[in-house]
Amino acid sequence: MPAAALAMGLMVLGGCKRGQQAGGAPPQHPPAMVTVAEAALSKVPSYIDEIGKTAAVEYVTIQPQVTGQIQKIHFQDGADLKKGDVLFTIDPRTYEAALAEAKANVAQQEASQLLAKQEFERTKKLIETKAVSQQEFDQKQSALAVADAQVKAAEAAVRTAELNLGYCTITSPIDGRAGQRMVDVGNIVNANNAALLVVQRLDPIYAEFTITESDLPRVREYMAKQKLVVQVSVPGQPGDPHTGELTFLDSAVQPGAGTVRLRATLTNTDRYFWAGQFVNVRLVLEMKDAVLVPMEAIQIGQKGPFVYVVKDSTAEMRLVTEGQRQGSSMEIIKGVDKGDQVITSGQMMVAPGAKVQVAQGAARS
Repeated sequence: MPAAALAMGLMVLGGCKRGQQAGGAPPQHPPAMVTVAEAALSKVPSYIDEIGKTAAVEYVTIQPQVTGQIQKIHFQDGADLKKGDVLFTIDPRTYEAALAEAKANVAQQEASQLLAKQEFERTKKLIETKAVSQQEFDQKQSALAVADAQVKAAEAAVRTAELNLGYCTITSPIDGRAGQRMVDVGNIVNANNAALLVVQRLDPIYAEFTITESDLPRVREYMAKQKLVVQVSVPGQPGDPHTGELTFLDSAVQPGAGTVRLRATLTNTDRYFWAGQFVNVRLVLEMKDAVLVPMEAIQIGQKGPFVYVVKDSTAEMRLVTEGQRQGSSMEIIKGVDKGDQVITSGQMMVAPGAKVQVAQGAARS
């Protein structure tokens, strides 16, 4: 054997011996440092989340009921209106003249009625003495009836003229908010043929949404037991959701869509909602007891979601069945019990059955 090869073999052998003398056992790692939280039993909602849209409780399109020229506008675009507030004035002079003419016609017909009545009374006395024929008596009686009818027709014409004159002043039929007016002063408008303004009532307000056909039996079951609560919020808006009540379930599934329309009614005094907004809708079916763990405790493995539970300073891996998310926590249907200490951070350094060290002051419930 060459001298160089022999020397190399002696060096390797010597190194192995020194390593064995230093210690034959593998190096020991310290327990992983983790934080934990206690699985808590809480009252939580069972719910259905959907995307919906707000709609005004009342939506009225203001139209003229008489033809004429817009003489005056009495509101500002976007103003809050009360029922009865004056919105538009149509030039009333034509309708004032028509009313005066109708009243004059009443007076004329009443005069004719009086004459017909007097003639009938005279004929009635004469018929008793046979001074007039039965035919003449019948004619006078008919003339009186015609005069009575003409008076009534004239009085009806007065009422019509009064209505038309009243229509020259257009008022708001509801409390609500004005949109943008669609005409200006000086425009000629035709009766029932032009939209002048839209007024919408925004308080309360509707949140309309749909559920799938498969959710319908469950919703109907809970509706039969109690009034259902609906929580509604605007995406990206701060603050807690506004709470309302489910007030409408459509009577049919929408053809081709497989969905059913629902509607919630909410107070909106703070104008948090605006008509036509997309909103997040949560339909609460019931309140129930459930075990909750922080979302950060949930890990995903090959067999599904799991958590680590600390018992006697040892990490125990638990496969879990998740329920619905509840804020920053997750409902656990199976796998964790109330009071279990679940690891919320440090899982990357933890192995099933390994010892762990809980960071002092880091545990939370």
